Amino acid sequence: MVEYDVIIIGAGSVGVPTALATAKSGLKTLVLDELPSVAQGDNKHAIGGIRATHSLKSKIWLCQRSIEIFASWKELFGDDIWWEQGGYCFLAFTNEHEQMLKATVREQKEFGLNINYVDAEKIRGLVPGINNENLRGGTFSPEDGNSSPLLALHAFYRKSKEYGAEYTFNETVTEIKTQRKRIIGVKTNKTEYKAQTIVNSAGAHAKNIGDMLNIDLPVIPESHEAGITEPVKKKFSTMVVDIKPATDKKFGNSKNYYFYQNKEGKIIFCLTPDPNIPGLDRLETSVFLPQIAKRMVNLLPRLKNIKIRRTWRGLYPMTPDGNPIIGKVDDIEGYINAVGMCGQGFMIGPGLGELLSRLITEKLSSKDYQMLEELGYSRDYYKIEDLK
Repeated sequence: MVEYDVIIIGAGSVGVPTALATAKSGLKTLVLDELPSVAQGDNKHAIGGIRATHSLKSKIWLCQRSIEIFASWKELFGDDIWWEQGGYCFLAFTNEHEQMLKATVREQKEFGLNINYVDAEKIRGLVPGINNENLRGGTFSPEDGNSSPLLALHAFYRKSKEYGAEYTFNETVTEIKTQRKRIIGVKTNKTEYKAQTIVNSAGAHAKNIGDMLNIDLPVIPESHEAGITEPVKKKFSTMVVDIKPATDKKFGNSKNYYFYQNKEGKIIFCLTPDPNIPGLDRLETSVFLPQIAKRMVNLLPRLKNIKIRRTWRGLYPMTPDGNPIIGKVDDIEGYINAVGMCGQGFMIGPGLGELLSRLITEKLSSKDYQMLEELGYSRDYYKIEDLK
């Protein structure tokens, strides 16, 4: 039976950058995934936005480090992962949202974010042609950006293998083996492996892994749809986030929606339904496209004649407060959570992978302890982040 220092369950947006970090630190690392290859879960459904503009300090710090990794990757390793630092722009059309965004900016600046509340004229410059009826302004964070989820994850995958990480696909974990409340290995549908540390990064199926150890993870996957257009002349680079809700009696209500134009000129877009749609359904619906098209064209009329290439549906593993669950648990030594990313695994993953590596090798900083406490399994889940 082969023995590893750490076994990571899930080769997705969190599991792969974690393997990159653990293998780089010298840990003998194995990644297990039930799918045929890397990035075949919900990483390929991500739209690629990467922001540090959260209202929780732990997520800010993790994503600031992630941005550093994305931004320097091509220069350090040569892979073009389509990183573009176009920023994020949250729009305010009501006094309530204006005040909320201004208050959030004050908190974000305290944690070192480069972000400002800007007026409507600045927004019009960032998003040419925007319908500015009732537009009061918004936030702009120029250091945020976007990257290709597939290109980035495959680059992380190749580099992790260079550092010695091993991967096994088409293999399902059926049991996590313990002895006196300590991890000793895992059993799969094919074989068994020894390890003293297990990282649960199983995405939408993370709760199933927790159940194997009687750890009740409050992670419920929800369906979200997205789409992409044909390429057109580049008009804007920022991720545009409209946080106002919409009522649509025909196609259904929705919360926020967001979109950006990628390096090829294609516009990628996503929407948050209201109410949420819990479950594992990844089949596209007939209501999504007319629902979001109406909202996008109303905001940016020049989009009305653009052709849609395709739409798709992915899963957001949600927690009650919209924040991930990270770190160890009291009952089982050697078990580590990296679950409940709430649709933000791609942007959190690289920074989180390094944090988990420091946790396993016992090289935590004072900032690390703060992040682990804020995102720990035993926290209060009823304080919801404004910009989750």
